[in-house]
Amino acid sequence: MSFRNLCCVVFLSFVSLYVEAAKPIPELVTQNGRHALMVDGAPWLILGAQTNNSSNYPAALKEVWPVVEQVHANTVEINVAWEQIEPREGEFDFSYIDYLLKDARKHNVRLILLWFATWKNNAPHYAPAWVKLDDARFPRVTLKDGSTLNSLSPVHRSTLEADKKAFVAMMQHLKKVDKQRTVILVQVQNEVGTYGAARDYSEAAQALFDAAVPEALVSGLEREPGTWSEVFGEDADEFFHAWHIARYCDEIAEAGKAAYPLPMNVNVALRNPFNPGKPGQYSSGGATDNVIPVWKIAAPHIDMISPDIYFRDYRTVKRVLELYAREDNPLFVAEIGNDQPYARYLFETLGHQGIGFAPFGMDTTGYTNYPLGAPGYTEAEFEVFAEVYRVIAPWAREWARLSFEGKVWGVAEPADTFEMDEQIWNAKHTEKDAASVAKDYTQRLDLGRWDAEVTYGRPMFWVAPPQGNFPAKGGALIAQLSENTFLVSGYHSRVTFLPSAEIEGERTMTVRVEEGYFDEDHNWIMERVWNGDQTDWGLNFDGKPHLLKVQMATY
Repeated sequence: MSFRNLCCVVFLSFVSLYVEAAKPIPELVTQNGRHALMVDGAPWLILGAQTNNSSNYPAALKEVWPVVEQVHANTVEINVAWEQIEPREGEFDFSYIDYLLKDARKHNVRLILLWFATWKNNAPHYAPAWVKLDDARFPRVTLKDGSTLNSLSPVHRSTLEADKKAFVAMMQHLKKVDKQRTVILVQVQNEVGTYGAARDYSEAAQALFDAAVPEALVSGLEREPGTWSEVFGEDADEFFHAWHIARYCDEIAEAGKAAYPLPMNVNVALRNPFNPGKPGQYSSGGATDNVIPVWKIAAPHIDMISPDIYFRDYRTVKRVLELYAREDNPLFVAEIGNDQPYARYLFETLGHQGIGFAPFGMDTTGYTNYPLGAPGYTEAEFEVFAEVYRVIAPWAREWARLSFEGKVWGVAEPADTFEMDEQIWNAKHTEKDAASVAKDYTQRLDLGRWDAEVTYGRPMFWVAPPQGNFPAKGGALIAQLSENTFLVSGYHSRVTFLPSAEIEGERTMTVRVEEGYFDEDHNWIMERVWNGDQTDWGLNFDGKPHLLKVQMATY
């Protein structure tokens, strides 16, 4: 090689390194009550796939990537265990993380790392042996009768400092080795909280409970000062536990961000919003809907609180999305069951301005969490998520931008069919009159000058009333480009644009319906125009993905 060529190679190598290093660090941004996860400087929509808990080893990853590719996921959620990186105190091993980063880049996906440490679903199973076998140094939650639970207490500095040290070491390593920004988010712990007790009743915890509530919480919730019992009454035990777990997680997040400021979240083992039960029957101290305000005050370095959804019915899922989609909280469905009934909730999540969605158990390592998820792990069972991801994947970045900057709507088919076979479903339809059945499968969205009617289970070439799909699976997405122009896509649904009350009485027209796509430079490329049969009966979507640009007008 000549000296000149050698210089060119060296120069290009330096340019490549500079460009790589110059990639912006992912961040969560809020503007006018709307949220975006910025990746490579632009809004990113997480089309996620979360692995099973024990897939966090190089040998298991070969069972992950085929599923990720099948479902068109762009982001993989996978855990890093404390015991994995610090098997002996003070000795760190990041070889798994290095392997994972290399493998993810090879498969062109981003990563969300789940820090399994002090808590993983209540218990310290993923803590190193030197932690979980030392009750004296790392105390468990104590019950009123003096017995203990297998849940580490949040009130002891010894546990917090050990966990924080390991987490910071991991974040320092990521900063050093991930200039490509493959990791876009880090989850702090996993489904924190305690089952079997509302709080820790140990001597150390009781002393804190009998003291004054911290001023930040009192003023933040606009309460009068006093002890926990005086301020919160019958909620005192749960609020106390939530405060201390949230402060624990926040201190870890703050220290981790000081090393490498990636966005950080916590996920939530939910309580049923309509029938919650008592603290301890659900994971007390976790960021359940009733203590979100406590968490928001206690954990300012946690960027978002993310629900894990294993309710199958539409009514409950919709309520959970409403509770966690807040002006001060980006909605990210960090986990959802991987069975058929859950797939349609992608559309509802995006309609609540969600930044992401991730079914759990998306690999073929030989495990299923049925009845929470699917009974198996075949291609056919994963395909229900591939089908809904195909609807949005080709224009995911455009959707993410429009969701952050403009107005978007998304709905899922509102009926539930998972507890019945088709014969029973048909019988239920015969018990109702046609108008009542049609109402069950009709949703009306207010788009401003226009309304959109979304219906399910209709022949494409007919005005027959909606009958619904069996099983329920449909959905629709709409993004506004201007007052009269919209992007529309759907899945086993019909979308019909109608005049709103604002233009009632005026003559209206569908001027043009283009099918197309966005190129790499975000330019709209029209492929064909829908007209005639394709528009006379509304815009009909089956399982084949279509992206439409619809122009409406009055005249």
